[in-house]
Formats: sequence, C-alpha cells, structure tokens
Amino acid sequence: MHVRKAAVLALVLSALSLPALIPPATAASVPKALQPSHPSQALDAADARIESLIARMTPQEKAGQLSLYGPADINTPNNPQAGWRNGQQETEDVRNGRLTGLFNNAGLEGKRRLQQVAVRESRLGIPLIFGADVIHGFRTIFPMPLAEASSWEPALAERTARAAAVEATADGFRWTFAPMVDIARDARWGRGLEGVGEDPYLARQFAAARVRGFQGSNLANADSMLATPKHFAAYGAAEGGLDYNTSEISERTLREVYLPPFRAALDAGALSVMSAFNEIGGVPSTANPALLTGVLRDEWKFKGFVVSDYTADEELIEHGHAANSREAAKLAFMAGTDVSMQSGLYIRHLPDLVASGEVPMARLDEAVRRVLRVKLKLGLFDDPMRGLDGQPADQRVENPDFIALARESARRSIVMLKNEGQLLPLAKTGPQKIALIGPFAEGTKDLMGSWSLFPGQSAPVGIDEGLHAALGIEASRLTVTRGANVESPLPGGIETAVAAARDADVVVLAIGESQKMSGESRSRSDIGLPQAQQDLAEAVAATGKPVVVLLSNGRAMALKGAVRNARTILVTWFLGVQTGHAIADVVFGDANPSGRLPVSFPQTAGQVPYYYAHKRTGRPSPESAPGTAFKTRYLDATNEALYPFGFGIGYAPVRYDQVELSSDRLAIGKTLRVRATVTNTGTREAEEVVQLYLAQRAASVTRPVRELKNFRKVRIAPGASEVVEFTVGDDDLQFLGRDMKPVIEPGEIDLWVAPSAAGGIQKRFVLTRE
Repeated sequence: MHVRKAAVLALVLSALSLPALIPPATAASVPKALQPSHPSQALDAADARIESLIARMTPQEKAGQLSLYGPADINTPNNPQAGWRNGQQETEDVRNGRLTGLFNNAGLEGKRRLQQVAVRESRLGIPLIFGADVIHGFRTIFPMPLAEASSWEPALAERTARAAAVEATADGFRWTFAPMVDIARDARWGRGLEGVGEDPYLARQFAAARVRGFQGSNLANADSMLATPKHFAAYGAAEGGLDYNTSEISERTLREVYLPPFRAALDAGALSVMSAFNEIGGVPSTANPALLTGVLRDEWKFKGFVVSDYTADEELIEHGHAANSREAAKLAFMAGTDVSMQSGLYIRHLPDLVASGEVPMARLDEAVRRVLRVKLKLGLFDDPMRGLDGQPADQRVENPDFIALARESARRSIVMLKNEGQLLPLAKTGPQKIALIGPFAEGTKDLMGSWSLFPGQSAPVGIDEGLHAALGIEASRLTVTRGANVESPLPGGIETAVAAARDADVVVLAIGESQKMSGESRSRSDIGLPQAQQDLAEAVAATGKPVVVLLSNGRAMALKGAVRNARTILVTWFLGVQTGHAIADVVFGDANPSGRLPVSFPQTAGQVPYYYAHKRTGRPSPESAPGTAFKTRYLDATNEALYPFGFGIGYAPVRYDQVELSSDRLAIGKTLRVRATVTNTGTREAEEVVQLYLAQRAASVTRPVRELKNFRKVRIAPGASEVVEFTVGDDDLQFLGRDMKPVIEPGEIDLWVAPSAAGGIQKRFVLTRE
C-alpha cells in the first residue's frame, strides 16, 4: 500500500464533548478488562490447559496465534494489500507457529495438510482455525442479507445461516466473517446489501438470528461456525456513502443506532468481532480503545476476541494515525484488536514491542488466551481434523432440503411495490403472450450477488429458465430478448425489444444493477438505473403494453420515468441460486409476495442519506403544503419516501380497522396492551407485516418522528380478520439521556399500528411516574 507517514493520536472527539470515545492507550496502563485472571482463582481443566500452553509459548509463538492470513499462491493484482505469499512459506509458518489460521482457502486437501503440520510438526501442536466469508451461503447460495431482511422473518435467516454452516463446516471452515450488522442509511454505500438496512430494531432481530444459525446449539458441534458480527463500529455511516470513508457521527447516534445490533449479536453468543475500516472523530476503529476495550470489554463484558478487517491495522498509517508499521501494530493491539488479518504486522512487531516494554506481556497473554479459549470451545483441540476428512464440496451430493430452502427464502424476500389493475399474477394457461426483456432476462450471470466465492456451488436458475419451467407445455407463449446490456446499449437491442413488446400482451422487464455494482468498494454516486437500461424501459413503455418491472438491486434505488410509472414493480434484489424459480412462483401467483422494505426508497438521489426515523426540526414542513416557505423542505420535491421503510403489498388488499389500548395512561414500570384488527378484504390469502411504532412528543433529548418497536407477520384467510397484539413496556420507552444513561421520562407518547413507517392508525397515551 502507499505509505504516508504521520504520527498523531487525534483527540478530535474531545471537541465534540465525547471524551469517552478516545482514552489514550499507553503501555504503562493496561485496562482492567485486559488483565489476566488472578492466579489464586481456581482453574478448571480447560483454563489449566490453556494456561499451560501460554506458559510454554515464546513471544513469537504468541504473536503467531494472533496472526491470520488468506491462502498462499493467490496474487490479486487489483488489491495491492493482498501481500502475495507462496505455499512453501505458508507451510513453514504453520510449522513454526507463526499463524493462527487461514481464511477463504478453498478445498479440503490443503486444509488437511496444513492442519496435520500444525498438530504434528509444530512445537506446541496448537490447531489452526479456518475461516471464510460465508455471507449468504456456501454451496447453496441464498438471497443477499438485505434481500432476506425483506422477509421480516428472523427465523428464516436463522435457518439459512444454519444451512450455510452445515455446508461450510463440511469443507473444514469453522469461522465465518458474518453477520454484517452495520446500519446503512445511505443508499450510495455498496455494502448495504450485506446487512439488514436502516433500522436498529429490525437489525437486532436478524443479528441475533444469524448468530444462532451459524453457531447452532453448541460451538463444539461439528457443524457449528464461530460467528463474527462486523464491522465495529459505524462502518455503515461512511460519509457520502463512500466505502472506507470517515464516519462523522455523535456518540448518541453511535450508541442509539449503530451499536445495538452488535450487542444483540453478542448476547446471542458470538465470540468474535471484526473491527471496522472507518474512523470516528479522528480515531480509526481498529485503534480505538474506547470502542474495543471500553464498550466491548468494560461495558458489555465481551469474552471473545477482536479480529481486524483485511489489513486494517496496517492502514492506520495511511489514515495518518500511525507513523509506521511498528506503531500501527502497537496502537491497534493496545486498543483491543487481538488478531491481525493479512498484514503480518503482529508477527513482525509484537515480540519486539513486548521486549521493549511498550506492550505488556499481560496484554499479549490475554489476547492469546482469548483466541485459545475460542479454539477450545470449537473442539479444535480435541478433534483438529473434524470436518477435514470428508469429500470436497464439488463432489458431495446436493442437499435437496437446502435447495428448497433457497427457493423459499428467495420468494419470501421479494417485495411488490405496486400492482395497478392487478396485472399480476399472470396466468399460466391461456392465450396471453409474455415478452421477457432486459439484461437480466436470460442466463445466470448477476443473480447471486457478491461474496459467492467457493467452488462446487449449486447451479443457479435464470429468470428465463424459471418462467419457462412454470409455463411448462405453454412455454412458447414466452419470448426472451436482452434489449440492452447492464451499462451499455446492445446493437439493435432496443429495436428487437420493442418488436417483442408489440407482439406480446404483457412485458416483464428484468432490469437493475449487476452484482458488481454493489458490494465492497462499490459505492455509487448515482443510485438510479444506468442510462442504457432507462432508454430500454422508455422505448418498451412507449409501445403501450403493460409492464411488470423486476428490479435486480443491492440497494434502495431512485426510480424515474417509465420504471417508476410501470404498472407493477417487484424488488427482487439478488436472490441466489433459486432466483428464476422464486420469481416465477410470485409472478404466476404460486406464492403471495410477502416481503417488506428494510430500507426507504427515496424519490430522488438528492435525498440520500434517507431514513424514516429522522428528527423533527423547529420548522417542519407540512407535506400537504409544499409551497410553504421557510420550512425544512426542498424546492423541487417533498421529503417523503417514494416507498417507505416497511412498505410492500401482496395479492390481497388488507385493511387496518381499529387499534385499542388497554389504557390511555401508562405508569413507568407497567405494561400497556395494544390490540389491532387487520382484515383481508381480498379473495386470496394475505400475509401482512403489522408494525408497531412509537414516538415521544417532548423529551429532554429530542426523539425521532417514530421508531419501530415491534412487528408481527401474520397470515389472514380471504375475508377474515386477525387480531394482532403487542405490549409496550419500559424497554420500548427508554432512551439515552443527556448523560448517555438510559432514562424513561413521563410525557405524551404517539403510537402507530401500521403497514409501513408512513401512515397507519395513530393513538396517543400518557406516560406517568405512577
């Protein structure tokens, strides 16, 4: 990497009245949470085993247990930080105890060989741990996490994470760098598709579910993977939506919005955490002791270990936080980053830093202790070859249950935004001719999304293949043409597409982003469709034929023109291996679209970052009077979402009839019961996500206009009503006071039971001290 020398420990947060975020790290003072257990405390057998190892380890071997690398003999020209290493060096490093494990090293043979070297040929026989970016499946690729969040079914995410763990552990991986739990409120940021969207409450539910899914009932089980919530912290708040950028946020926003999903993941049992690339207030997260020690260790009592993101410790130099690699290693390690990923800084510098007294041996021992404890919990000491003695992934029989789960999760991730005139579902039989048009209409490219890394993956099903299969003997009613490439015109493409549209009764327009347009280092300043596709959409719409838009995307998009005005819009995200079948299930009505947006779709790109839980201003603009001057408003648009958080419709209309509160007054410490009646007024079954929002009208610290506090996903038979019940208690009403401590304050509370973050039935109650 390009190195820029600077030696400064920025104390910017003190200017923001946030001294708690930047206590200086010094070798002379080790935080209490980093001190070893008192020697007089009784050790159980596991602790004794670990302490015996630590007592026999050299400083270099200890640093080796804190050093993690990608596979050797892989050179990545477009990633200069990759630090190419050869296989012979890798084997010698294992033999000499210079690394704790490897990640993303595909295949069983290499893992078996290296694990045998570690346990049979290294001095202490400490087993390696093999990690991987198992983000949304291993062999069976499920929908991207943001898509799956659209299901509003954490239990579904737990099931897909469990399936991914079963497949990945069969290939020797026992550690995943997931789930990503970053809140993402700026659609320009490409990594939002790896998370759950804009809302902390929804993110907490999915964070905990995915940890439970990956780790299973017991980490020692052969099919359990260590989960790693990431990126700690506020990586999703990058300025301008630009990946790796600074996150300039207040401590209040950090604690109220960005930290809660991490706490939920740790409470669910996660024992590793990945630090973030970004800085907050002048201190990069990988070297921020207030985050990595203050919050994680002192406040939350986290007992696992922290791993850096890819070369993030080395990047402290380029941040201007460390003068050189030695100082970078010291700052990251003393802040609380236990394991260095890929840079090699710890093995290079920690032994000397300990010898010089700049890093206490107690700190080094505690980091090693954390890593060894997790390896022990994973059963690696008892059976280091577990998961390494089977067949490679590409030789194993495909699991039909996982394929069925992929189809289920994909169709439940689809969100229908509009369906004018009940254009969908289309009939499987009859004379209706269908033109499937667009760059995603045929083939299997761009269906999986990012982080589909490993060999032996199940064959994806294209949209054309799925529709053909659903139509069966009537597949001749379907014509398929691309019309345009994703980002460029196709010679003669629009003409061919227009001819196909004119000859059809309905157009299914498969458009959107390629999978390379979202993901890590894939921020976009324009979150609309590429012009080539917009031109295609306009030309097809000009034929006057009804259009169903299938929007393939990894973020909320700004829709315009013919796409925005299409009669039907389905957000299909990146759905994974069963894309075509899942879309066909919804398009032909075999499945009711039940997804709801986990992010707000803005009217224009100029509104981002956009999120529903914003604050009021002293001059809020009434959207019913857009001409009002001197208000919080745009000159050329309202500041409402085009499609709000939580929004989505199905094939049956649903009516919210009434909301009843058990009382119009609630004493602190007591519980309020909320009952809502939801009626299916259609002729098909409905699935509705009934959402509960609260807002305190006046408080010592201003509160958002509304916040999601609970939800229920219910099935309602045609013509039937369902009574949905919620409770409201102290956990729903507390917030951080001026001193950053939880408080509950009396006052008027607005409550909504709603189908989205906009609208719904509103009630009000008074919160009292008695």
